[in-house]
Amino acid sequence: MMTQRFGSGYRYPHISYNSTIMPRLSYTIDRFSELLSELKKEQSVLNKVNTSTLKNSTDYEKEDLARIETEKTISFAIESLNQIYKKIQNLSTIDTFPAVLPSAILVIRTISASLYEIMPKTSHELSELSTVLGSVVMDSGTITGAKFDFSEHNNASWLILDEAKLMVDSKINKQYPNLDFPKLSDT
Repeated sequence: MMTQRFGSGYRYPHISYNSTIMPRLSYTIDRFSELLSELKKEQSVLNKVNTSTLKNSTDYEKEDLARIETEKTISFAIESLNQIYKKIQNLSTIDTFPAVLPSAILVIRTISASLYEIMPKTSHELSELSTVLGSVVMDSGTITGAKFDFSEHNNASWLILDEAKLMVDSKINKQYPNLDFPKLSDT
C-alpha cells in the first residue's frame, strides 16, 4: 500500500500525488509562461503600430479602432492571466489546489473565448490548459475530499476579470488620450 504525506500532514492512501498531479501542474505552469510571452509580444507589436499611427491624430479609420480594440483585448488577457499565473505558481500543497484552481479555470476559459477570433491558436491552447487544470481540480478534490462552492469560485473569477478590465481601461485611456472610448463603442 502506497501512502503519500503532504505539508499539512494528511495521509492519502493509494495515491501518488507526485506522479498523477504534479506533471500536469508543471506542464500547465510551463505552457502558461510561454502563452503569456506570446501574448506580450503580440501586444507590444500592436502597441508600437497603434502609437505610431495614432500619435497626435484625431481622425481615426475603422482599422485603427479595430487595432486598438485588439490591443485592449490582448492587454486584458495578459492582466487576467498574469494574476492566475501567480496563483498557480504559488500553490504549495495539494490541499490548496481545490481552493484556488476552480476560479482560475473560469478566468482562463473567459480569456480563451475573448481571444478566439484574434488569436485562435492561443485560444485553443488556453482551452486545453483549462481542461488540464480541471482534471487537476477533480483529482486533488477527490484525494483531499474537498467540497466545491462554485458560486464562491465564480465570484472570485469575476473579481479578477473586473480588476484586470479596470487596469486595462485606465492604461489604454492614458495611452490614447485623444480617443473618446465611450463614443467609439457606439459606432
